[in-house]
Parts: sequence; C-alpha cells; structure tokens
Amino acid sequence: MRDFTAFRVWEKSQKLARSIYADCAKFPKEELYVLTSQKKRSPTSIPTNIAESCGRRTDKDFCRFQYLAFGSANELEYQIMLSAELKFIDTTENQHLSEKIEEIKKMLSSLIRKINS
Repeated sequence: MRDFTAFRVWEKSQKLARSIYADCAKFPKEELYVLTSQKKRSPTSIPTNIAESCGRRTDKDFCRFQYLAFGSANELEYQIMLSAELKFIDTTENQHLSEKIEEIKKMLSSLIRKINS
C-alpha cells in the first residue's frame, strides 16, 4: 500500500482542483450544469485516481490509474481552452492553468515510466 499524500503529483493536482473550483465561480450561471460541471469533475478526477491507485496491490493496477489521471488532465486541458475561447477566462488565466496542467502531465508521465521500467 502506498500513501497517496506522499506523491507530489497528487499534491499539485489537489491544488489545481481547488483553483479550478474558484475559477468556476466566475462563470455565467447558465454554464452551471454544462461546462462548469464538467470543469469541476475532471480536475477532481486527477487526484482521485492517484489516491485510488495507492490502494491497488499490483504495479499494473497502480499504473492503470495513473493513465486515468492523465486522461482527466487532458480533458481539463481542453475545457480550459474552451473556457478561454468562450471568454469565460482571460488569456493570463488560460496560460497559468495550462502550465499547471502541463506540469502535472509531465509528472504523471514520469511516474508511469518509472512504474513500467
């Protein structure tokens, strides 16, 4: 068993999820059940999958959940792009969030490579 709180990628993705929640508060009310809802689910899936992976017994299962977390990061990356295109966030916020997502994706890739080697 692993302690998910010991993983830096979990910590960074947890912080990202909190910042996305704060960001969504600025969205128009008509987006509450559409983009805002999706945009809250994908960032919480990243640390959730990392945490769940730590309860798995095999490295293969552990790795599978890292891939799921990576997929959620990709999903969030698109939602951030769409938010910027719809002018729900400005270009500075878009850039800032995109950089955080990219960092998390690199960390997950590194973890996946380490598990598979």
